[in-house]
Amino acid sequence: DQVALVEFGDYHPLKPIMVTDTKTRRGARKGSTSSSSSSSSSAPVDPLSSMLDGTDPLSMFAAASASETPDLGRKRREKEEEVVGPDFEHWLSKRGEILARFTTTEKLSIQCFFASVSGKALSPGSSAVSEKVRTRLEELDDLEEGSQRELLNLSQQDYANRIEELNQSLKEAWASDQKVKALKIVIQCSKLLSDTSVIQFYPSKFVLITDILDTFGRLVYDRIWTMCSDPRPLPDGFTVEDVNDTAKETCLNWFFKIASIRELLPRLYPSSSSRNVELGIQETLPRLTAMIRGIGDPLVAAYARAYLCRVGMEVAPHLKDSLNRNFFDLLSTFKQISAESVQNQLVLQRVEVPEYLTLYSPAINWILQCIAYRAPEPLLTEMMERCKTLGNNALLLNSVMRAFRPEFVAVRATDFISMIKECDESGFPKHLLFGSLGRSLACADPPESERLTILNEAWKVITKVRSPQDYVNCAEIWVEFTCRHFTKREVNTVLADIIKHMTPDRAFEDAYPQLQSVIRKILTYFHDFSLLFSMERFLPFLDMFQKDSVRVEVCKSIMEVFIKHQVELTRDPVILNAMLHICKTMHDSVNALTLEDEKRSLALLIIGFIRMVSFGRDFEQQLSFCVEARATFCNLEPVLVQLIHTVNQLAMETLRVVRGSHSRKTAAFVRACAAYSFITIPSLSSIFSRLSLYLLSGQVALANQCLSQSDAFLQAAVSILPEVPRSISIEGKLRSSESFLLDFINNFLATLLVVPDHPEHGVLYLVRGLLNMVQDYTWEDNSDAKVRVYISALPLLAAMSQETYLYSIPKVDSNETLYGGDPKFLSEINKLCETLIGQILDHLKALGRDEVRTETTHCDQHGSFLPVLGSDYGLINL
Repeated sequence: DQVALVEFGDYHPLKPIMVTDTKTRRGARKGSTSSSSSSSSSAPVDPLSSMLDGTDPLSMFAAASASETPDLGRKRREKEEEVVGPDFEHWLSKRGEILARFTTTEKLSIQCFFASVSGKALSPGSSAVSEKVRTRLEELDDLEEGSQRELLNLSQQDYANRIEELNQSLKEAWASDQKVKALKIVIQCSKLLSDTSVIQFYPSKFVLITDILDTFGRLVYDRIWTMCSDPRPLPDGFTVEDVNDTAKETCLNWFFKIASIRELLPRLYPSSSSRNVELGIQETLPRLTAMIRGIGDPLVAAYARAYLCRVGMEVAPHLKDSLNRNFFDLLSTFKQISAESVQNQLVLQRVEVPEYLTLYSPAINWILQCIAYRAPEPLLTEMMERCKTLGNNALLLNSVMRAFRPEFVAVRATDFISMIKECDESGFPKHLLFGSLGRSLACADPPESERLTILNEAWKVITKVRSPQDYVNCAEIWVEFTCRHFTKREVNTVLADIIKHMTPDRAFEDAYPQLQSVIRKILTYFHDFSLLFSMERFLPFLDMFQKDSVRVEVCKSIMEVFIKHQVELTRDPVILNAMLHICKTMHDSVNALTLEDEKRSLALLIIGFIRMVSFGRDFEQQLSFCVEARATFCNLEPVLVQLIHTVNQLAMETLRVVRGSHSRKTAAFVRACAAYSFITIPSLSSIFSRLSLYLLSGQVALANQCLSQSDAFLQAAVSILPEVPRSISIEGKLRSSESFLLDFINNFLATLLVVPDHPEHGVLYLVRGLLNMVQDYTWEDNSDAKVRVYISALPLLAAMSQETYLYSIPKVDSNETLYGGDPKFLSEINKLCETLIGQILDHLKALGRDEVRTETTHCDQHGSFLPVLGSDYGLINL
């Protein structure tokens, strides 16, 4: 079998095609046959019918849908995406930025069409094919014959919604086998790309409409790819020869149909959007590139080239010639920007030349990114020369710096600065060029000997920018270069310049994101906070953040870096004063509306700072710091808890340092620590925090031989036991507090063994006070918690009756020493034990009566008898 191949170099859809094939193609689909013809013919062949053997391509797609495998197209797309590496920034990552940047408040319009439905039935026989082709062409022509209407006065959001509706209509039409309707939507959308009536919105319009073109291209490609995989999937690295005739025929018919569209853009974009160009990529891309030369508007042409480069990078990123040709064609159209037609359009729409030039940026940046992807370094030199040839066109130079690898740009930074100086600033401001250069230098280092010169030359331009917003946009970029390569002196100078520019008329209020970025970059390179806070302009720079939410976020970012990188404990007054100021700013932001999660986050940061503060053996200075911190952070309870723990640790550290020598000065300091805790604990709202801290502080005071302070803490703990609620909230759920209360009481009882009785309060006054509170506490119904406390108290009383206690505190005389085994003391213990055991037995008897009632009921219900224990348990012989 022989297949007649069409040479794409000689191809034109309106030229006659010589058909020499007369044999049946084995790879054709079932039911498709080739018609016989003479070996040569000079008669022109209808491009829309010459390849149709029984049915047209769109109907054939529908016939093939039943056997289509849904995953094949997806797998094929995934394979194509792997052609370029992860270091290539895809178009989708730029889409959102373009839509956010290029906006308008002008009213927009859009053409909507209503597809006519033909009621003609096709007659059977050989005329069916030609009749169907004629019907299809009539439907396509109907698009230009009044089946459309224009929607006017649309807002930008309305316009985007209409485009999305068209996208959905396209998918629905394709799914319902209305292929002509789908093609008409694509043609209509392609026509919209020739409209520049609201020119500042054009880049966003391009993004929205090419989404539809991308959808259409994927639908067509997936259908043809499915045909290529029938009867067996294509091998990896397949060539055109591996594709069956059905797919080839369908693909060629696709191009014929598109080629019959009369207008250039509706013919160009569908041809580009369909990735079927891969079947003849080396010939197709140059042809499409040449077609773009027929577009008169330079902005429309630039984006058409950008779209073709998108497709080229998806299907054949190795074909750099086509990418280069698109770029060189773009350069040749630069002179059109100053043409009278363009200038008149700008005047009519009241758009200044600098604003107009920025409209080209996404297209040029994308084309250059495709060209520069994994390109050799000499290509950058060539591009720089071309920029010089065009008189150092600023727009082009800006795109070159952003497209090529930062390493290539950094080594030529001085050359770029020279070129920037020679640019005409009227069309494209120089500070934008320095901004692009600064982005590259933030990622790669220029030669060390040139760094100071580069910074000085850049800042000479930046500091002269009059617009505060333009100034801070550029300054924020160059802060990173300054931090990377210079000392605090240069960084301080930069901060001073930013303050100078952003303070007048409170310009900083419109630049909080950029100013926050400046802080982040400084914190990235300066982890020595004594060095950071010694910069004269750092704290004044922070003062520009006067919006509460922003100021708190900045303070949080500083605290996070401090906690992460401050390894050693510090007493540096510069750090302490600055950090106290920052922490106070966070604390003062707390109000009644602050969420608990936010309070917890702020408290953790402040606690992290407190833990890093140490004055060594200057305990009084440490206590003074805690006193100041308590006054500063009084609204954050976790911080107060941490301060109490810190003071208790301080008291114990004092005991360790003096090694048991209890001097008058040491005792006074420990009493001061106890007073700090005693004053602070009542301000806590959590009852269990108060209980545990009272107990802890009492233990610390006892260890330091401060008996009266210890008594005060323990009595305070006993006195607030009735305040304990029966349920507490834990992680948003109510739980019984009984288990927590029992744990606390057991710890409390263990401490009482070593606490000596107060001479004025009687024998075992703390034990009796605790048991009285337990007796009066309102426990849960049917709870045995009270009896459990009584049972826990019995081992304590038994231990107190021993001649030598199980444990003791150095230099603290417990009851074993105070009473020395006195019979009256032991008698009091026995009386208390009798009372407790009586309470326990009464509880057990009550349980026995309840059990008898329960089991009797059980026996009555089930007709069997279960033995019941009587009231005499025989457990303890009193």
